[in-house]
Amino acid sequence: MRAKTRRYRQIALVAVAAAVLLGVNVPPAFSYVQEWRHEQLINSPGYKAQYGHWDTIEVPQDNRVNSIHAVLLDNGKVLLIAGSGNKEDMFATRALKSLVYDPTTGQSRMIPVPDDMFCGGQTVLPDGRVLFAGGTQRYEKLDGAVTNAAGAMRIKNENPNGPRFLPAGTEFVAPSGQKYKSAFDVTLPPAAKTGVGKRTQVTASEEKVFVESETPGPQAVNGNRDKYTVSGLSAADSKNIYGLGEPMTLDKQDYQGTNKAYTFDPKTEAWTELPNMNQPRWYPTLTPLSDGNVLTVAGLDGVGQVLNGLSEEFNPRTNTWIDRRATLTQYFPTYPALFETEKPRQIVYTGSNAGYGPATEGRVPGFWDLDTGAFTPIPGLREPELMETSGSSWIGPVQDQRLAVVGGGGVGESPISSSRIDFLNLKDPAPHFTPGPNLAQPTRYPNLVNLPDDTTLITNGSLDYRGKGATNNHLAYTLDPATNQLTPMADPRIGRDYHTEALLLPDGRVLVAGSDPLFDDEKNTVPGTFEQRIEIFTPPYLESGAPRPTISSAPPVLTRGQTVTIPTPDASRIAKARLIRTSSATHVTTTDMRDVALDMQKTPDGVSITAPNEATIVPPGPYMLFLVDDKGVPSEAKIVDVP
Repeated sequence: MRAKTRRYRQIALVAVAAAVLLGVNVPPAFSYVQEWRHEQLINSPGYKAQYGHWDTIEVPQDNRVNSIHAVLLDNGKVLLIAGSGNKEDMFATRALKSLVYDPTTGQSRMIPVPDDMFCGGQTVLPDGRVLFAGGTQRYEKLDGAVTNAAGAMRIKNENPNGPRFLPAGTEFVAPSGQKYKSAFDVTLPPAAKTGVGKRTQVTASEEKVFVESETPGPQAVNGNRDKYTVSGLSAADSKNIYGLGEPMTLDKQDYQGTNKAYTFDPKTEAWTELPNMNQPRWYPTLTPLSDGNVLTVAGLDGVGQVLNGLSEEFNPRTNTWIDRRATLTQYFPTYPALFETEKPRQIVYTGSNAGYGPATEGRVPGFWDLDTGAFTPIPGLREPELMETSGSSWIGPVQDQRLAVVGGGGVGESPISSSRIDFLNLKDPAPHFTPGPNLAQPTRYPNLVNLPDDTTLITNGSLDYRGKGATNNHLAYTLDPATNQLTPMADPRIGRDYHTEALLLPDGRVLVAGSDPLFDDEKNTVPGTFEQRIEIFTPPYLESGAPRPTISSAPPVLTRGQTVTIPTPDASRIAKARLIRTSSATHVTTTDMRDVALDMQKTPDGVSITAPNEATIVPPGPYMLFLVDDKGVPSEAKIVDVP
């Protein structure tokens, strides 16, 4: 039991006794005294020095968003992206939002987004731009709400002489005569043609599109995988273009992804459209690679089905997408936790994921070779069936190549969750998961944030799916990779579950945003309200009263292997120097965060630091440079670019 909980109970007993002696109604008096005493306690210097402190930020009404994605920009501001914010009425009216928030001044600015970025993927590019890919093309329809039979139509084109464009509303006719119309535009690539003469072979191209019956009712339900004719084609095209229908049903229809992609420039605070991805994606993972490219994996496609392989890479130097479907055929559930290891183009999948995919497929953690596509399972993970909505991150300096897997729950809306923390040491000759400490409560949706003292903050989450039954846990800890132990931190004031993000700020604090509970009451009768308040956690290292070290100046660019002197008046007490990459978060998934140890020597006027040589340790991008003293107190960071 925490010391503060014991103190809290003692205060409560005193309050009740006083209320009884005064002859007042106990519950109201008790509640008032409880609250007053608790506020005194959590704001006392001694408490804050041991547990840290949470502050709640009320953003002005006109600048509030349903934060689904959060990104730390290279100017220290935070980009919060809502898109439609899980509100179908906002999707229908195209009231699509993002917000730039300055945690230093408290100022914020609303910036419309050009497409619905709700539940796409994001990361920070080497030049500091934010890459955003995917999002929502169509909202889900639940069981009972579907009136027109619908499903996926695989459209084939056997003509190798050019692409063909089929607009939304194109009609597909089943052998029964039942008619269906496409929901979106689709462009069919030309068929592939190989060989010459009699050895010529033509392989039809294929694209999928979502179609709905033109008439409502069960008569349009079709469980067969029929061949459909396409209306409105020329005589020549009608011989080469046809549809292969999947079952047309009145079942629940999942969200459908978009292939749109954009960058956000922190300097201009503007969105710029990019070429489309090769695949539509909803709930994808974007993982930065050591060569500057961005691995783009998984998600629901344009008909609401989990993509099977079909991975791609984004090249930020040319702003183009590279189709890797031929090699990267590995299946993953949505939002898989993927990290590049110290071996170039070797990915580790921890098993963490969020949202969609069968319980028996793509759930095993392992190493994934991006050059060959080979996947090698990693053994030892406890409760592997409880990895959905778990959190994963590097812990300690990334040179140690250690990861933690925290919490999680069963697939879908399962009420079962896990308190498990397991560790994975990639430097082990035969890497395998090993048990760590357990959380105080089983927890879905934990957010993990690397801190400059090499610990990792674990916060947010709920016992049940989306906080059902009022089960948000209001807990926070730090995990020390040197001891593998948890230390309790101050309880967050606001419970947060699904759609919550947490980011380290350059001043050493942690910003937390979002939360999308399914219900607002314990009996699950009141629809949930999206949490639009921001919280900022100040760790104990900033509440001890000890003076912070300072960085007098830092170069704007730090090259791998370069040695530079960082002037500081506090050189005598500096114990270590760290780079922490500016990162992004959504759906308990943060793949671009890492803590990098720098070689350091003290000099008469400061400290001399040397960046690692390996791009797999320090991928290109913006980083926060911290100096940390012998008491674990960090400086305010200077943001430097590693090209």
